[in-house]
Order: sequence, then structure tokens, then C-alpha cells
Amino acid sequence: MKPPTRLQTLIEEGLIDTVVRQLMSGKEAMVFVVRCGDDTRCAKIYKEATQRSFRQAVDYTENRKVKNSRSARAMAKGSKFGRQEQEAAWQSAEVDALYRLAAAGVRVPQPYNFCDGVLLMELVTDANGDAAPRLNDVAFTPERARQHHATLIKEVVRMLCAGVVHGDLSEFNILLAHTTGADGAAGLDEPVIIDLPQAVDAAGNNHAQRMLLRDVGNLRDFFGQFAPELLTTQYGPEMWNLYQAGLLGNDTLLTGHFERAHADVDMQAVLREIDDARAEDAARRLRMAVLTP
Repeated sequence: MKPPTRLQTLIEEGLIDTVVRQLMSGKEAMVFVVRCGDDTRCAKIYKEATQRSFRQAVDYTENRKVKNSRSARAMAKGSKFGRQEQEAAWQSAEVDALYRLAAAGVRVPQPYNFCDGVLLMELVTDANGDAAPRLNDVAFTPERARQHHATLIKEVVRMLCAGVVHGDLSEFNILLAHTTGADGAAGLDEPVIIDLPQAVDAAGNNHAQRMLLRDVGNLRDFFGQFAPELLTTQYGPEMWNLYQAGLLGNDTLLTGHFERAHADVDMQAVLREIDDARAEDAARRLRMAVLTP
């Protein structure tokens, strides 16, 4: 096929040889199957902000690192340069997360290169060598649902220990890859987590807890269709509580049970806080009245 303009540059630079076909077009990017020497990979072309239906919500971009203070000031002002810097930071967020998570042992597509808004990475495949299906396109037995749920809970824990929360994890951005054992053993299905441009820093983003609970809740609800006992589990609150206490590790055994602490409310202290706030507001109003001619 005729390569898109943004992939033609990569062909000229020798990063890819040919474009085989378009794999998908999503809310934030288009993905193509490409050939790089003897390897088949995929090229993810990020859409411009004006073409995306998924906006750069402040919840996701909070406390993201930028190159320098000039970029930060420009992004805050919303200038043309600032918008360009914001777009670059948005695109590089997935690249940074992929390298970080791959190094931590999380099963994500292996990234190879990032150039001019195009991410070259592993093509995740099924047993026939075709693009792997999403979880949403597969039905599971109760046993397989429990196995994949347990695997993905471990992956979320590994991500959290690496300081990353996916932020949009669901059955629509997890692929089911086919793997073969090192000794040629029978192939197995392996979940692979994809689509990470909205990943957030677990410690630096005030919305990380809410996003983690939503991610884990999405896994519970999806696999709970096939194994209903999963619907009563509380892995999200359990792992976040351990993470906050500094007790969560890659080998931590989770139970799926969590009881929230119900501390007695000191009503007298609450009333004192209210009275203090009222007194402070009255004093402020009095000062304003005195200063107003």
C-alpha cells in the first residue's frame, strides 16, 4: 500500500522498509503493520489534538514532567509554542510509560523507536501470526477468566510498584497474545496491556487512586461476566491501601478482600472547625467593611 506521509519519512530514514496495511484507527491514533528487515512490527501514528476525540484532560496531565521551565510557562499560558509542547508531552507519555513498564517486567508491547510522532513497537500476534484480539472479542470459560484476571491483577500491581497507573484499563486495551514456551511447549494465551498515553504517575497525580480503582473495577466487571464470584472482590482498594502504606511489592499476595476502617467521628471537633471558619469569615467581612470608603 502507499505509505502515509508521516511514515514515508521513516522509510527514507531507514527505520522501516515497507507499509503492509492499516491495522486500526482509534480515538487517538492510527496503527499500521510495517516491515523492518525480517521483522513485522506496528507503527502508531498519533493524531493531532484537533483530530482526537480523547482530550488531554487535566486529570491525566497533572504533574507530568516537561522539558524545562520555559515549556511549562508556555503550556500554562496556552501559547502556540505551549500547545506544541503539550502535544509533544502527550505523545511521549506512552513511550516513556512503555519503556518504564517493560523494564519493570510488565507485559506491554516492546517499544523500538519514537520519531516525529510515530511509535514503532512490537506487533502482538495470535497463534496464526495475525494481530492479537482484544479481550472484548473473546469469550472465556470460568477457569480461564479466573486465570487471566489473576494475571492482570499481578500486572496492575507490578505497574503500581513501578509508579504507574494505566488510567484507562479495560477489556478494550488488553490484547490476548499467543506465546510458545522456550522448549517448544504448547502455546499459551497471554494478556498484553496496550494504549498508555493517558498513564499517570501513581505518587504525583492526585487522581491516581480513583483511576486505579476504576482500572481494577473494569477488570472485575469484565471477567465477572464469566466467573461471577469475581464481582465481589476488592483488589483495587486492597492494593492501593498496601501501596500507600509502603507494603506493596511484586510478590505481595492479595486476597481480594478489604474492610474499610470506620473511625468514630469527633463531632465536637467538627463543630469547632465550623465555628472557627464562621468567625474567620466574619472577621474578613468586618475588615473589608472598614477598608471600604
